[in-house]
Amino acid sequence: MKMSLFGAAAVLFASTSAFAADVYQPEPAPFIDAPEVTVSEASGWYLRGDLGYSFNDLRGAEYFQGSNSNLVDFGSAKLKNGYTVGAGVGYQMNNYLRGDLTFDYMTKSDFRGSTNGECGAGPVACTSSDYSSLTAYTLMANAYVDLGTYGYFTPYVGGGLGGSYVKWKNLNNTACPDAGGACDDTVTHGGRGNWRFAYQLMAGASVDLTCNVKADVGYRFRHTLAGGMFGYAENGGPGRDKGFYSHEIHAGARYSFGGCDQPVYTPEPEPLVYK
Repeated sequence: MKMSLFGAAAVLFASTSAFAADVYQPEPAPFIDAPEVTVSEASGWYLRGDLGYSFNDLRGAEYFQGSNSNLVDFGSAKLKNGYTVGAGVGYQMNNYLRGDLTFDYMTKSDFRGSTNGECGAGPVACTSSDYSSLTAYTLMANAYVDLGTYGYFTPYVGGGLGGSYVKWKNLNNTACPDAGGACDDTVTHGGRGNWRFAYQLMAGASVDLTCNVKADVGYRFRHTLAGGMFGYAENGGPGRDKGFYSHEIHAGARYSFGGCDQPVYTPEPEPLVYK
């Protein structure tokens, strides 16, 4: 009788344990499809183009009067303003730093000046009127710091180093007696062209038009150093300018290659199946 009771209890315990094992299943760990968090940074090549207007300030001009030992200043020397057109290629290194190589052309800027000396058979005191013009081609390597993006606007500052090829046209010089009377014949001095060192400082802002096109407006200060201006003729010359400042307002656009984010397909996670 005891053996029967013990056997029945053992069978009942085993069946209860098996039933409990069938009923209880541990909950599987939840499936978490968390996307990787990354910080996006703009980078890549871009092209740029600009149009501008340059307010020019000639630092003065000088020439040899009568001999190569008598260097004198022009009595007056003014350079008028001119338009600029430029293009360049650059690289955006990250959200804050970029650099580019630019080439621009400044259209004809007229020069008006005067000198004081003697003329005529007397001789008598005379004042000359001098007319010329220049054009300039400038190649610059530039670096910029973008100061953060606020909505669609990104202000920036920058600077550049390079050179300008300044080409002067012929200088026409006409001397007239201060006391009145017939003027001397006009003397033409051959214009000169040469490369000079130049540097510039910039400030402005870009405006997002599309994901890869930005409008760019700004101010640029450029200092072009001194160089040859005209040659010798009729007991006068050669002459040189003392360099000039350019205060330029410009507007243009930049086109970035690969500036648009490409959509990425992410498959939906498969539903969990409990067995």
